[in-house]
Amino acid sequence: MTITVCIVEDDVSLRSIYAEWLGEAKDFRLLSQFGNGLQAVAALPQLNPDVVLMDINLPGLNGVECVRQLKAQMPQTQFVMITVYDDPARVFRALSAGATGYLLKETQQEDLIASLRAVHRGGSPMSFDIARQVVRFFQQPVSAGPLGEMETLSARELQVLELVGQGYLIKEIGESLQLSQHTVDNYLRRIYEKLHVHSRAQAAAKYAKLKVASVAARG
Repeated sequence: MTITVCIVEDDVSLRSIYAEWLGEAKDFRLLSQFGNGLQAVAALPQLNPDVVLMDINLPGLNGVECVRQLKAQMPQTQFVMITVYDDPARVFRALSAGATGYLLKETQQEDLIASLRAVHRGGSPMSFDIARQVVRFFQQPVSAGPLGEMETLSARELQVLELVGQGYLIKEIGESLQLSQHTVDNYLRRIYEKLHVHSRAQAAAKYAKLKVASVAARG
């Protein structure tokens, strides 16, 4: 079986390396390459590859937002993030947007090809260092109670936080909830204070952690 792949990476040299690696693997066929997110969002639905290797830090539209927009149109396509970032907050945002795997750019040829095969078979490949960071993150203690600090949030604050966890931008949160940007900013400020965080990324990570903790408590 041939696995069709598209690459979205703004670094020309890296893009060429990935293309070369795929060309050397007999069970892969490279359909196309893109250097920015806007190009990818416009073209990928027509190509409909089995797997997309997606950088996070892209010009025009970041990789997480690309995945969020594309996954709705391409539910069968598997998106694997390839990035230099190994912090759990970015992992959670990417996975919430619809990504299935998360690899570091230092991943070697053999491991990257094996990961693409794994994701096509239904797996969720993740670089060892990233997996270790995520495990450490979830091993840290959470607040008491089934939802911990989330119990202090209002219903509207929870709605805003849910969208933050899905990778929505402030403007998009406002449009989704029919709120002004100023109102969204106010909600975010109160969320940061209640969760004791300082950014949307930290809020998204803590939200994911508390949700998992609540599920474990119920189980």
